[in-house]
Amino acid sequence: MSTEAVRDALTELAPVLRVRPELDDFCRFGGSWTAGHDAAPQGVAYFHIVTRGHCLLDRPGNEPLELTEGDVLVLPHGDTHAVRSRLRNQYSHEPFLVEFENSIRKKSTATMSVETELVCGRLHFEAAAKGLVASVLPNVIVLKAANGVSLERYRALMSAIQEELDSGRPGSLAIATDIASALFVMMLRNYLELQRTTESGLLKLLADRITSKAVQAMVREPARAWSLDDLADLAATSRATLVRSFRKTSGFAPLAFLSELRLGLVHQRLQSGREPLAKIAIEAGFQSEASMSRAFHRRFGVRPGASRKLAMSADENA
Repeated sequence: MSTEAVRDALTELAPVLRVRPELDDFCRFGGSWTAGHDAAPQGVAYFHIVTRGHCLLDRPGNEPLELTEGDVLVLPHGDTHAVRSRLRNQYSHEPFLVEFENSIRKKSTATMSVETELVCGRLHFEAAAKGLVASVLPNVIVLKAANGVSLERYRALMSAIQEELDSGRPGSLAIATDIASALFVMMLRNYLELQRTTESGLLKLLADRITSKAVQAMVREPARAWSLDDLADLAATSRATLVRSFRKTSGFAPLAFLSELRLGLVHQRLQSGREPLAKIAIEAGFQSEASMSRAFHRRFGVRPGASRKLAMSADENA
């Protein structure tokens, strides 16, 4: 499958890949140091951008991963991890000084000159993306500056997000969310372009010969009454092989993937507009507004109309 085809599929998935950014720390460290991070709640991803120097990422059960200036790291599942100095003294770590400036926490080592700088934060997947996207993303996404990643481009977008979050102006959270979502899709695209093989997850679904055409077809025409036979024909394989491939990569069967995709699109449209519910239902592939409402309630624990009212109330209070 071509990279261009995968990028097209990512474009179609973009509405479901919305993330709300939360910038936590600007870190300036030297000497021997370790910054630990507990597991995040479901649907929350960690990210670290190395803006100066180098460090190591430790994840339980994995070899340390070296990060250098310009690298961008995303942990889509919010795994427990620690970022630390490359030369670690297990018996002694530099103490941190902590200051707050607007909504950002600034951390620095107390007695050592600065060798490493990091921008750290979290990306909160919208409820619609938790089931579909978070479960099929790879465990780690690393964009290496040495492979052509533009640090300045990410810095500019991160600065724009921070300015919006700090401004408190009407619509600032919505604008910051849109920028963060675009940044996240850029990360996925760049990651894909730099990989000869894809480790796991959504990118593997899109890159795998058996599943790719089926995924693209569902993404482009979610309202179509897809059958397992239709999807297997597109993939030029048997129904059983297609189901096994989907389950092995994503944990979803093909039609369950389609259901999650449809519900994600419904959720996004409820948050972003005032279209009639019946219109949303039909265009998302549900037979009626009532069938959409039942499926939506089972998935999110709230009816579509109530979800829209909650979103409108949040916008008014923002």
